[in-house]
Amino acid sequence: MANGRGPTPIIVVSGFLGSGKTTLLRNLLLDPQAGEVAVIVNEFGEVGIDHHLVRKTDARTTLLRNGCVCCSMRDDLAEALRDLLSQRERGVIPHFSRVVVETTGLADPAPILQTVVAEPVVRNHFRVERVVATIDAVGGANNLDTFGEALRQVAAADHVVVTKQDLAAPGAIAALKLKLRNINPTADVIDANFGRIDFAPVFAEESRRGVAGRDWLGVNDRASFADPAAPESVHLTSGRVVSRCLEFDRPLNWHMFGIWLTMLLHQHGDRVLRLKGLLNIGDARGPLLLEGVQHVIHAPRHLRAWPDADRGSRIVFIARDLDLAQVEASLAAFQDLVFDGDVLLH
Repeated sequence: MANGRGPTPIIVVSGFLGSGKTTLLRNLLLDPQAGEVAVIVNEFGEVGIDHHLVRKTDARTTLLRNGCVCCSMRDDLAEALRDLLSQRERGVIPHFSRVVVETTGLADPAPILQTVVAEPVVRNHFRVERVVATIDAVGGANNLDTFGEALRQVAAADHVVVTKQDLAAPGAIAALKLKLRNINPTADVIDANFGRIDFAPVFAEESRRGVAGRDWLGVNDRASFADPAAPESVHLTSGRVVSRCLEFDRPLNWHMFGIWLTMLLHQHGDRVLRLKGLLNIGDARGPLLLEGVQHVIHAPRHLRAWPDADRGSRIVFIARDLDLAQVEASLAAFQDLVFDGDVLLH
């Protein structure tokens, strides 16, 4: 554990080729708010930053039958994290209170998140704090339309940093930001000036971000959520991406919700690009924070308090080629089984 205060947080920095990940990483590590940081670089080049621990892992790839080259399960990442933990505990390396993982430009973040969640030692000592994605203002829109990796990187992100804005026209930048918000309404879209941004939101705890609930989930003032029957969609070469906020006024039965979510992800996990929600499960504590990417669900945890007066559950789904109206109806049906007394829970 980190200083006896729980798992060490991990920030994952992703972004398509040439989008400015390394420049952002350099500035992040120089920010005083970052504290003492260990870095795992999943690129082919080193990141030379003095007074910070830098480790390098090579990307493992698997050639799938359909010819797509994808990152395999990150055994090397798990090994690097375990090694960092061991060396920190033995005093071999300087103390660190946070880990930053920089992915390759062609990486899908999901296998990295899966490593943290699934590997027993890693999940007991580390947790994913944030996923940050960079996208350049010049080629970003085309990359989103052309490359599924770029789409998945944005969909998985908590913060999307728009870089190279000095090289793009204002209209193109505005169109790109609208596209980003349509793909991932839960993400903060941040302007970068030569890789420099305000990193305070990146390091802030969820319960201290000071944002109202629907704003915190990114769903305020969006016509697609005001009219759930007609969610916005982004038509890409890789499929139709839609987003939708599922809202429930009554408390959710956690047991039935878990069964429903397991069944949904078993059947359609590869289509669920991102989910993020605040759940009211009927106890006196703050909301239960639920986050996931594809088949990977982070360990749910209670926030200290609700971000606003609304105590209803709300879950934002970002999906590809999936009818989210049917998803919402199926969850409602599962919850109705409980309230109608048709299911006996032990």
